[in-house]
Amino acid sequence: MMRASDTIFALSSGALPSGVAVIRISGADAHEICAAIAGRVPDPRQAQLLTLRDETGAALDQALVLSFRAPASFTGEDCIEFHLHGGRAVVRAALDRISSFDNTRHAEAGEFTRRAFENGKLDLVEAEGLSDIIVAETEMQRRLAMEQASGKLSELYEGWATALSHARAMIEAELDFSDEEDIPGSVSETIWLSVEAIAEAIRDHLTGSRTGKSFVMAIRS
Repeated sequence: MMRASDTIFALSSGALPSGVAVIRISGADAHEICAAIAGRVPDPRQAQLLTLRDETGAALDQALVLSFRAPASFTGEDCIEFHLHGGRAVVRAALDRISSFDNTRHAEAGEFTRRAFENGKLDLVEAEGLSDIIVAETEMQRRLAMEQASGKLSELYEGWATALSHARAMIEAELDFSDEEDIPGSVSETIWLSVEAIAEAIRDHLTGSRTGKSFVMAIRS
């Protein structure tokens, strides 16, 4: 049964075999698991070469081990990364070792990103951009995805939302309290000019997005 409190793990790098494979562990027990397998937990964000061992103490592989303390990690939880040799047998043995711990399970597809969203490390726009970075095949796709994942689009959208909320509040104030002295008179003209400017900015943004997507589709076809 899947539980949000489970410590999750998965191979986070590409297909095997490979020169290097990255296994990520995220959750409350990540550091305890690391200590049991690698003998210790490195200082946060300080890579250390350690020997990974199975339940009997036999060596599985040597790996660069990285630790991240919550909330300063991709998921916002305690995290561990094992950078080990990318042989199928090596990775399978390491994954089997991690799965032997209680309250630990293999991550579902996209679960690391979902936890990052739930813990406020990413918003939905940034999460979609991250997904687009992973599947990007052209330079244009990469640039569009980077802009989305960087949070710049989120800031842009939040700015529009704030400006529209202000315009709505001013219009409601004029309608409801037009005879009050502390409410500026006839704000409608300036507010509607502001709303039109926002609408024009949104139209330009949508036109640019459609142009970029059309260009990408033309390249791929």
